[in-house]
Amino acid sequence: MQHPAMSPPLFTADLPGVGGRIRARDEDFEVEEVPSYEPSGSGDHLYLWIEKKGVAPEFFAQTIARKLGTHPGNVGTAGLKDRHAVTRQWVSVPRECEPHIGKLDGDGVRVLKTGLHANKLKPGHLRGNKFTILIRDADRSAGADAVLDRIRTQGLPNYYGPQRFGRDGGTVDLGFQCLAGKAPRRIRPFLFRFALSAVQSLLFNDYLARRMKDGLFRTVLDGDVMTKWPFGGMFVAQDVPAEQARFDARETVTAGPMFGKKTFPAAGAAAEREAVVLSDNKLSVASFGGFGKLVMGTRRQNIVYLDDLTSAWEPDGLRLSFTLPAGSYATVLLAEVMKTNIAEDGDASDGADADEQ
Repeated sequence: MQHPAMSPPLFTADLPGVGGRIRARDEDFEVEEVPSYEPSGSGDHLYLWIEKKGVAPEFFAQTIARKLGTHPGNVGTAGLKDRHAVTRQWVSVPRECEPHIGKLDGDGVRVLKTGLHANKLKPGHLRGNKFTILIRDADRSAGADAVLDRIRTQGLPNYYGPQRFGRDGGTVDLGFQCLAGKAPRRIRPFLFRFALSAVQSLLFNDYLARRMKDGLFRTVLDGDVMTKWPFGGMFVAQDVPAEQARFDARETVTAGPMFGKKTFPAAGAAAEREAVVLSDNKLSVASFGGFGKLVMGTRRQNIVYLDDLTSAWEPDGLRLSFTLPAGSYATVLLAEVMKTNIAEDGDASDGADADEQ
């Protein structure tokens, strides 16, 4: 039975959706990486600004390595990008691959520019992703502006998208098995880690869904863990009226748990709510012990603000443009706008799932 946190409550459930279809064509879904830094111009690593279409993310590094005659481990990326889209991102390879760069163009891959840098690109070396998405056959009469205006002014719930949990929740089910010490024999290390992280993601969605249902999405609780917006350190809310004022001014946001053995602790009423999430899922903090660094625990912002969210009606439908921080899901916004079930195989989740612990 599918866990309800895989389809958490919408922030705009009281407003109609436009329906429609996404990804009818790869060109309908564009994703451009917002890098943490640009190549410096010198160093032993060659950075390639690559546009790709129709290339599965799990085979991307192997494809680049094969064409350049290097090992896949020498190929660095900041995040995973979906197959059914037109995507642009930085890729790093050893500088000695430079004479072979011409071999990359073709099979859905195109090199747009290059540069040198001192270090290899690693997961998480990005600020976010810029999306341009066409919703075909959208209903003009549904009033998309009301949904978009609410999200512009109040933010978007930072849920994990349904694709994070695997088809029919299979990845989460595997993760619960792994936590219980019942992992299948000969499970691949990447899948083991990904499955454990899927459980963390599900628990975060469960926690945030409960806040939504209780009308606490934009309320600071005693003991809430706060983080500066958009970037900054964590601290515990003690003077609630003062912290609510800072939250309302978009100086800070609340941060929910990615449960693990060293998750930054909440206090007071906030800690009590988090403990209930674990208990109701038949888990405890001790459940995450014994896995080394795989499930250390961290915090994830409950809200993301989309300051550049725009929309435009075209003959084929509604086109949205917006930027999300690394680790946030475009499908979460699309679910609010469309009010349809968006259970896809992939979305540009920015590679953060392998990075968030």
